[in-house]
Amino acid sequence: MTTSPAPLLDEAVTASGRTKQRVNRKAKGERSVGLHILLAVASLYFLLPLWWLIVAGTKSTQGLFTGSGGPLWFDKNFALFDNLQQLATYNNGIYLRWLGNSFLYATAGGLGATILAVLAGYAFAKYRFRGRTISFMILLASVMVPATALVIPTYVLFNNLGLTNTIWAVILPSLLSPFGVYLMRVYVQDAIPDELLDAARVDGSGEIRTFFTIALPLMRPAVVTVLLLSVVGGWNNYFLPLAMISDQTLLPVTVGLNAWQVQSNSATANSLVWNLVTSGSLVSVIPLIISFLLLQKYWQGGLSLGSLK
Repeated sequence: MTTSPAPLLDEAVTASGRTKQRVNRKAKGERSVGLHILLAVASLYFLLPLWWLIVAGTKSTQGLFTGSGGPLWFDKNFALFDNLQQLATYNNGIYLRWLGNSFLYATAGGLGATILAVLAGYAFAKYRFRGRTISFMILLASVMVPATALVIPTYVLFNNLGLTNTIWAVILPSLLSPFGVYLMRVYVQDAIPDELLDAARVDGSGEIRTFFTIALPLMRPAVVTVLLLSVVGGWNNYFLPLAMISDQTLLPVTVGLNAWQVQSNSATANSLVWNLVTSGSLVSVIPLIISFLLLQKYWQGGLSLGSLK
């Protein structure tokens, strides 16, 4: 009696399938390990400077150069509170003034840029008007222009208007955010259906009421994202106030800390303020960290929900 080859063939196919599954699981496991290693290296790359700043902010000027803990560990002389006290009193507390200036520039510029981006992005996405395509193409082209390339022309313009060395020389240019307009346009186009707005118009709702009661609540994730990006950009702004402002009392914290660094590089031992540079830098990043932690659920949603139709 001969044996049918069908069961043997089925067993061979089953064994081959199991082998392929084991090979696939092994390959996926190797890719997963490699991906985790890559993420760990990237995390270390980004977190190491922040860790160094935290450690350096707790050291005195002497501890920064000759401390016992090395560059990446705390010195035996913990000088954080002494540094903070010096920050508040050095040169009549000018650092607190710089911090307040940065808060003013970032808040005013960020809020203004967000409002303009929301209105412009909504108009580009939901209204049809003559020149819309060309205007949006010009907007996209302006995104490609580095902000530093516009500083000198902006300085000449503001100098002719007599606005240099004033707070408006920093706030007014910060109101323009081409990337914010682009982000709002993309988000509104995908997240707010035209049928919803048409239904509101049929029910007798005007354009302004429709925008504030229907569209704006749906735009909240993107609004927070643009606001956060604009505020961070205004807080970290360096080259524009460096070119526009010469009054020490109007400087933001970025330019002020650089002035202290220049002073320490060229000053005598009695005028070294390296400890104030590091501790001042540490204090200056705390508001940004708090902002990201408080608003992360909104800006993460804004970055992802805009891609969903």
